[in-house]
Amino acid sequence: MTVTYSNEVTTSRGIGIFLKLLARWKGSIYKIVWVDLLLYLFIYYTLNLLYLYVLDETHGRPHFISIVTYFSKYGNAIPLSFVLGFYVNVVYTRWWGQYTSIPYPDNIAILVGASIHGKDEKSKIIRRTIIRYVCVAFTLTLTMISPKVKKRFPTFHHFVQAGLLNHEEKKFIEQLDKEFPTYASKYWLPLAWAANVTTRARAEGIIKDELGLKDILQEINDFREKCKKLWDYDWICVPLVYTQVVTLAVYLYFLFTVIGTQFVEEQAEGDLFLFRFPLMSCVEFFFYMGWLKVAESLINPFGEDDDDFEVVWMIDRHLQVGYLLVDKIHNEHPKLNKDYHWNEVAPNQLPFTVASQKYMNEHPVESTFKITVQKGDQDLIFKDDLGRLDEPNLVLNYGRRFKKLFSRRRSDPGCQLKRVSLNEAENSDDWSEFNLFADEDLNENSNHVPNDEQFNTLRQERLEKRKEDLLKLLDVLKNDKEKAKQILDEIIR
Repeated sequence: MTVTYSNEVTTSRGIGIFLKLLARWKGSIYKIVWVDLLLYLFIYYTLNLLYLYVLDETHGRPHFISIVTYFSKYGNAIPLSFVLGFYVNVVYTRWWGQYTSIPYPDNIAILVGASIHGKDEKSKIIRRTIIRYVCVAFTLTLTMISPKVKKRFPTFHHFVQAGLLNHEEKKFIEQLDKEFPTYASKYWLPLAWAANVTTRARAEGIIKDELGLKDILQEINDFREKCKKLWDYDWICVPLVYTQVVTLAVYLYFLFTVIGTQFVEEQAEGDLFLFRFPLMSCVEFFFYMGWLKVAESLINPFGEDDDDFEVVWMIDRHLQVGYLLVDKIHNEHPKLNKDYHWNEVAPNQLPFTVASQKYMNEHPVESTFKITVQKGDQDLIFKDDLGRLDEPNLVLNYGRRFKKLFSRRRSDPGCQLKRVSLNEAENSDDWSEFNLFADEDLNENSNHVPNDEQFNTLRQERLEKRKEDLLKLLDVLKNDKEKAKQILDEIIR
């Protein structure tokens, strides 16, 4: 069962919020490490007593001291942090992937209830049968990967006794197992039955349209895909060689440590300090071995550890919710009435309790909330998209215009800019169009705002000027092939 502690750390105020969690035993690091730690200390003190009372000073102790010195010097050669940290990351990613692969029948039940109408017995049987088959597929999948579920449903007889299968369906599955024994579990078979029942309901007109049939079949296929993923996670493990490397690295590291940290020195009076406690070695053992134990508990979250998933509860939950959606609340909903906020369209804020009063003014704030632009910096600057053409370079200027058309550059340092006060833009009827057709002479006096008649006159003059320029360009292209080639080269560049 998953050990949850979110309710104890809902706020980070105070000192040592996580310290209160250290006293918990279920699902704790102490529970999975303490046996290994006792074994480590037993080996440590056994070697220590062997050095003190068994080995002699002529042959045994010098050899023992040389061994301790060697392991003390080279025991840290194993890159334990790197190997173990990467392995735990792989296992954690796999653990979360297994959780997200657990299928839920809720979507199928909602679609079945919305697509198969009718309160008659046949419609009700079809709805409940589809959901029952989906739950059977889920339970069959869990019997392959979870010891807890396998102990609850060891045979198909237990499926019949639990009401998940009837005798005819049980015989059908057992006969199929005899004919095709290579595939031990037929978790996909009930989903195929559910799809066939859905297709038959469409053929008989119980499902009114093809869209409803398609949606139900799609959800059934998605459910099957998630069941397959769960089976794949059980089938394809983390490569054994990787697990062996990590396990050997941890246990060899602490085998070297338990030797290299032995107390072999004598005091000045000749007495030995018998029971020196290896504090730092124990702390190191606690964390590294705890890291390995975390990987061992996460690699199969469908087992019987404290933090494994509640798959036994999920079986009951899925069947109960599925039946409720397709039967009890099928086509049922509360009476339609005007809502409480009918007269105000949408409420400005829902009421708070006294306990939640301090949250009344909380709302998201944009990153630019405190940025203010000075009044003088609010004037608008426009790019003059065409500008006035120079007569001597008429052809080359148009070549550059066409080149800009095909260019990907978003900025041109040679463009002409036009600055218009924000107040002027607000007073103009259509300042964006004024900018497009405005004459350059207006830049000399930015305070001048033309009236409608002046604006139309300026725009007409600008259009006539452009027509003349285009006619000149056409004459040049028609009579001067060199100029035409020059324009094309300019566009290509």
